[in-house]
Amino acid sequence: MAFKQFTYEVKESTDETGWITTTIFCRGKLVAEDTTEFRALVSPLIVRGGHIILDFSELQFLDSSGLGTVVSLKVSSINRGLCKLGLVNFTPRIEKLLLLTNLFELFSGQVPTHLM
Repeated sequence: MAFKQFTYEVKESTDETGWITTTIFCRGKLVAEDTTEFRALVSPLIVRGGHIILDFSELQFLDSSGLGTVVSLKVSSINRGLCKLGLVNFTPRIEKLLLLTNLFELFSGQVPTHLM
């Protein structure tokens, strides 16, 4: 199965309190060769603070390097304290990967009852 190259689109909004929400729509495959670029995109957002949403609705594939980068970014956001990083809209493949690696709860808060 051929996966599309990794691409992304970034959208930002600010609520009435000044809280910045950045949504990054990820597409294709996030693999080792893309992790440096992805980290360079997300790391400054973590330093800035706010809410970062990684939308994986069109992410077809995530290898171990991609997953490690996402976990590392999540840990950085937790350690920073002024930033909340979350994942939304998992494809079945990504959902299964997060469940198999016991990382689902780290990113979504809880395992859906239909998956227990």
